[in-house]
Amino acid sequence: MCIKRLLATVSLVLVSTTTYAGPAAKIADLAWMSGTWSAALGPNTLEENWISAAGGGIAAMVRMSGAKGVSMWEVITIEEKEGSLTMSVQQWGSGFEPRSPVAQKLELEEISDKRVKFKAVTEGSMTSLGYSRSADNTFTIEMGQPKGNVAKLELKAK
Repeated sequence: MCIKRLLATVSLVLVSTTTYAGPAAKIADLAWMSGTWSAALGPNTLEENWISAAGGGIAAMVRMSGAKGVSMWEVITIEEKEGSLTMSVQQWGSGFEPRSPVAQKLELEEISDKRVKFKAVTEGSMTSLGYSRSADNTFTIEMGQPKGNVAKLELKAK
């Protein structure tokens, strides 16, 4: 009788500590993100280079540069986890100086044809991060910010 009670308690603890799983999705659902995208941001240029989706993951190398050189590097990874997708984002300044001690973690919130949105599950510079690609080949980034506003950037294929 005690063993049954112990097993029931362990099962309850395991269920209650399971992490949130976002909507069902596969990395192949994000194949539309692949490519090189860029946009002018004032005197700077933002470039996102997304490699092909493969092996359960997709990633981007991001660069912000201008007349004074590179001001920001960023690596974004999206991986299949527990039937959904998780994202990690890490930024560095010039000279590869980390802008934060660890990567920010986000989990899938919604996904549809050529649209995906992640919500932050750890603290960082954004509360959400979404991407979409329109029929005219515009690659749009929507970044939720801690004060509640959403920054929207439209990039074009490079």
